[in-house]
Amino acid sequence: MDGFEKIDLNKKPSTPVLQQQRPSMRRQSGKAKKKTIIWASAIGVFLLLFVVFGIILPTLKMVSQAKVTYAQAKLTYEAVKNQNIEEASTDLAKTKEELAKTQSKLHAMGYLAFIPLANWYYNDADHLIKAGLYGLDGGNVLIESVAPYADVLGFKGKGSFVGGSAQQRIQTAVMTLGKITPNIDKISGSLTLVKKELDQVDPGHYPPFFGGEKVRSKLASARTIVDEADTFVTEASPLIKVLPEQLGEPTAKRYLILFQNDKEIRPTGGFITAYAIMRLEHGVIHAETSQDIYSLDATIANKPSAPRPLKLYLPKVPELNIRDTNLSPDFLTSMDTFNSLYKTAGDYQKVDGIIAIDTYPLVDAMNILGGEMDVDGSRFTTKTDPRCNCPQVIYELEAYSDQPVNYIKTNRKGLIGDLMLAIMNKAFSSSPKLYWGPLFQAIITDTAQKHILFDIYNPDAQLGVEALNAGGRIRAFDGDYLHINEANFGGAKSNLYVTETVDQDYSAKSDGSITKTVKVTYKNPYLPSDCSLLTGGLCLNAVLRDWVRVYVPKGSQLTNSVGSEVKMLTYDELGKTVFEGFLTVRPQGAASLTLTYTLPFKLAHGSPLPAMYQKQPGTNANVYTVTVNGNQVQQFPLDTDKTIKLSL
Repeated sequence: MDGFEKIDLNKKPSTPVLQQQRPSMRRQSGKAKKKTIIWASAIGVFLLLFVVFGIILPTLKMVSQAKVTYAQAKLTYEAVKNQNIEEASTDLAKTKEELAKTQSKLHAMGYLAFIPLANWYYNDADHLIKAGLYGLDGGNVLIESVAPYADVLGFKGKGSFVGGSAQQRIQTAVMTLGKITPNIDKISGSLTLVKKELDQVDPGHYPPFFGGEKVRSKLASARTIVDEADTFVTEASPLIKVLPEQLGEPTAKRYLILFQNDKEIRPTGGFITAYAIMRLEHGVIHAETSQDIYSLDATIANKPSAPRPLKLYLPKVPELNIRDTNLSPDFLTSMDTFNSLYKTAGDYQKVDGIIAIDTYPLVDAMNILGGEMDVDGSRFTTKTDPRCNCPQVIYELEAYSDQPVNYIKTNRKGLIGDLMLAIMNKAFSSSPKLYWGPLFQAIITDTAQKHILFDIYNPDAQLGVEALNAGGRIRAFDGDYLHINEANFGGAKSNLYVTETVDQDYSAKSDGSITKTVKVTYKNPYLPSDCSLLTGGLCLNAVLRDWVRVYVPKGSQLTNSVGSEVKMLTYDELGKTVFEGFLTVRPQGAASLTLTYTLPFKLAHGSPLPAMYQKQPGTNANVYTVTVNGNQVQQFPLDTDKTIKLSL
């Protein structure tokens, strides 16, 4: 065709054409690589600058501010610990101010919330700071509520009730308690917000290495504390709201005080030796009666037959006396039995509740008040008496109550009530700032350790008491449970001398089943007392006749037992399975009881085992050792109920 060059399809392209195209492609490829390197370098520089100026430096500033906040928080804690209301209020405000600065520096890095992985830790920090601010708000409400009562409670600070006698100040304080009850709801609201923020922090964000395990542990601990505090405030608020009424405002209240001798241990804390009737009027205590429990027993006719344990181990006591009614380890159950007899007594008086006290609050109060007390011409002290290796006041009370004499003692155990009245009179006649703070703290500690128990007939008040774990109840628990309850049947006051340790060993199998061995070891290193009626000795240390009941999760199966001098019994009671036995411990001797049983549930692989160990009232910090598959994991004195989690 004209104008077109004929193309030979069989002819290969000439080499020069291809060679002419290659230099151009190489130049383009080189430019692309340079652009890639430039862009990569730019991005790298940007990321480096972002990490340095956007993360590292702001984080260092925030950490620096967080350290300032932490130091200020420690000052607040010390002020609260030292019971200095004024300093605590000031330091609390400063802590909140510093925490707000920390929050501000964190929010300056708000862009981290949109970056994967980094947003975990940013959000966690944000939730924790918010939780702290809500907690400080609740703390401020609490301090503002307590501040007017600083003088009455013995705290450091300028209370609102500084004029008049101590009793007048108490009356004024009790009459105004109703004004602070609305603040309980505010505190509860703050705790709910704290809980809400903590629940949004995921412990799984922190690896179980390089310090992450500490973060996980602290987060778990914080959640537990807040959950318990939230539950406590919620459940205790009914008591706080009716507290003025229970303290005799506006109408007087009367309470029966039972004195339990923990040196002769019984299920609720000790042998009931004496009782008193106290009237509370506008918060001020008035004594009405102080009597020996035997005198009350003498006014009860037609007593029921003694229950099985008394028939077995106190066969010379054929009937149930009011002094032996505290056989149930659950204080309210025992008090129901007590009341069934008390209401038939000739000396019965209507009361609004029962408060049980053992010897520990007595000695603690005397120590705070100077360690000495004069009652009915006799001097009592808390110094150690070599005749019993115990406080002199304990020896004298035991001697007055139980030592044989050649004359008839009247009201032989009512002296305990007189001593308690002398303690209250000395406290009321002193400046609140001198004794009241330590006395208030001692009451709280003794209540937590079950040396003081309450059965208040107002349902709301009792709910609050039980929220404080001051009701002596056998508690429900989802997991492992152990409560060892003992009764000294005819062993004099040998609990003065017998020490007790508890070893628990858990063995977990591959299928999740758990076998547990509990060994209770008793030792009495002291010489026996002169218990002869002919010589008139004071029988303190004799053979301990110990009725033992071990409360475990319901459905547990006993597989072996060693140490009981009678055949072990198994039955269900108070929502638990009970293993019951009996043993004796001689002066300068030892004994032990070992039980092996399987728990009634299986544990999922990798799950922790929650465990609760409940203390018997009247006992004094028996040492508990916990081992798992033969390896010791914890050891502690059981001075209060304790809940732990075990990894099996």
